[in-house]
Amino acid sequence: MKICVFCGSSTGKSEIYKNEAIKLAEYFVKNSISLVYGGANVGIMKILAETMLDHGKEVIGIMPKLLVEKEVAHFGITEMIVVNSMAERKEKMVEISDAFIALPGGFGTLDELSEILTFNQLRIIDKPLGILNVNGFFDKLLDFFDHAVAEGYVRSEHRNNIIVDSDMKSLLTRMNAYTPLSMGKWIEDIHEESGNL
Repeated sequence: MKICVFCGSSTGKSEIYKNEAIKLAEYFVKNSISLVYGGANVGIMKILAETMLDHGKEVIGIMPKLLVEKEVAHFGITEMIVVNSMAERKEKMVEISDAFIALPGGFGTLDELSEILTFNQLRIIDKPLGILNVNGFFDKLLDFFDHAVAEGYVRSEHRNNIIVDSDMKSLLTRMNAYTPLSMGKWIEDIHEESGNL
């Protein structure tokens, strides 16, 4: 099994982020899970990769040329896939991964997380995405999701189908039980509210 982890190219200000990344990698090691990630040799990405490599486990990095040229690529990993663009990087991640986990990170992590949420909503893919809410990092993003439901832009069933947990083992257990939602009903509803009867 291959799990893609979205996470920061920085380590963050608290040791808890680093420690949780190590714990996640160690869980992958114990459960024979391969790591797919952004391919960087910096930040939380490096910590994940190095922990896996220290145990002789598979690490696949995917990075666009523009970042390779900035010398942030980790060429000590099992496989480095160099692509032409950020969009192609995400496309490759989706193609080769069985599931996705978001750890704390910045704009890039948010971009990747949002794409998988949208792809699952539209049934472009049916692969579980878990948000590991370390130290309450994602609380305000989750508040936004709730606000979007309240304002009628996100359906409650889609919000409730987002797998969020502060405990890594619980998160992965829930991801294993992930069930995609049918598109039929909500597509009918948005046609009706738009007057397309």
